[in-house]
Amino acid sequence: MLIHMSEAAQLDPEDRKIITLARSVRARNSVPEGAAVRDETGRTYAAGTVALDSLKLSALQTAVAMAVASGATSLEAAAVVTDAESASEEDRAAVRDLGGAGTPVLLAGTDGTLRATLDA
Repeated sequence: MLIHMSEAAQLDPEDRKIITLARSVRARNSVPEGAAVRDETGRTYAAGTVALDSLKLSALQTAVAMAVASGATSLEAAAVVTDAESASEEDRAAVRDLGGAGTPVLLAGTDGTLRATLDA
């Protein structure tokens, strides 16, 4: 589902926070994507793309892995900051595995502007 600007202006402050965290990690680490997730207790986990010779993870997969490794049992929301037009099926599957099919995935441009909200 695409979000119109008037709806983006009404974005929940907690959702705006994970977009800001995702944008910050992308800029700080000079990686193609930044992502952040919020777990069932409100804790947030932010990560960037991992591109090693032996390990390749998207930013969203890395953020979900960080949440799992920290003991999260569910996700409330996820955000990815990218130039891509959509979140990949693999990224959405990672969110779905922990958060369920209805977990929102906020897709934002590199300027932090929300472009779409997708179901995991």
